[in-house]
Amino acid sequence: QVQLVESGGGLVQPGGSLRLSCVASGFTFSNYGMSWYRQPPGKERELVAIIGSAGTTTHYTDSVKGRFTISRDNSRNTVFLQMNSLQPEDTAVYYCVYRNYWGQGTQVTVSS
Repeated sequence: QVQLVESGGGLVQPGGSLRLSCVASGFTFSNYGMSWYRQPPGKERELVAIIGSAGTTTHYTDSVKGRFTISRDNSRNTVFLQMNSLQPEDTAVYYCVYRNYWGQGTQVTVSS
């Protein structure tokens, strides 16, 4: 069965960085695009970034462009989200998504 396991969240000060990882299993990872979504407290889930199967095509929501980078390592069935210059408004639960499968989420809190 499909499994998506995120890690790397935590508490960071404004301006700091975090790197999220998502290890996937149960499907042929290298054949499919992957996404990161987030859900801020009290708000709906929103798309953060998408990456194509080969890792050469990416898309970001406007609010994270220039600060976040999505990447993947198909040899390790892993997708990453490098988050730099974090701001309090980036506080959310971050989810790794494949089609309609969602990971359990990892909490990112940006606060001084």
